[in-house]
Amino acid sequence: MTLSNLVLAALTAAATVAPVAGVSGALPPVPPVPAPPVVAQPTVPVRPAVEHPSDLLDLSNWKLTLPEGEEGKPREVMPPGLPEFSNEFFRLTDKGDAVLFTAEVGGVTTKNSSYPRSELREMQGDENASWSNTTGRHVLNVREAILAVPTAKPEIVAAQIHDGDDDVLQIRLEGERLMVQYDDGESETLLDPAYKLGTPFDISIIAADSRVEVIYNGTKKAELDKSGTGWYFKVGAYVQSSPDKGDEVGTPGTVAVYSLELSHTEGSAQPGRQ
Repeated sequence: MTLSNLVLAALTAAATVAPVAGVSGALPPVPPVPAPPVVAQPTVPVRPAVEHPSDLLDLSNWKLTLPEGEEGKPREVMPPGLPEFSNEFFRLTDKGDAVLFTAEVGGVTTKNSSYPRSELREMQGDENASWSNTTGRHVLNVREAILAVPTAKPEIVAAQIHDGDDDVLQIRLEGERLMVQYDDGESETLLDPAYKLGTPFDISIIAADSRVEVIYNGTKKAELDKSGTGWYFKVGAYVQSSPDKGDEVGTPGTVAVYSLELSHTEGSAQPGRQ
């Protein structure tokens, strides 16, 4: 046998492997990879869609006065009409986090005022609310921000207690001075001497025991010895300027209201004529 034949024979013998007893020549099967465990995801509550101001604020005990309509007889929207109502003077912010009350200089006014308003007036059912702080406890809680005021006379009222004839007290901005004003404008208590437009603030007005307390951002700022009958709350934008004061027709005043709560206990709001 030649040398080449010997080498070929050796290589052939090395390539031939005798099977081992009990061992298959095939590779063992690969076990399946277990699926990852299913982890339960927390349920995120779905916030109801906010489409109208009434989706954000409870307007069931309010009516709305707007700076449009006939002179001396501005348009009013009664409680049954408020659930789906909005317009340019009363609408949601783009984010849906507040209701914008806007009144423009030169807008329609009530017969007893020279100034326009987009303002809620407290109701008891379909009738005007009317109560006394000599009995019961009457509370308004509101979170709001004043966004715009006229230029020549930069004044606006954002909340009030009113009676059948005039305001009892007002939450009022004059320039940068945010205050409680009362006694027909003759007296005031300063809330913020340098208020910046757009800054939200919390107001609580508590009328009880022949007194009125005003709490601003959690701090009592005023305690007034005042009592009366025929009282009711108002909230919104009551612009305190007119063309006669130097402001152009159409100049807006705007208040954003983020939350609004009313409560009456023991001698609660009663229907009245005011």
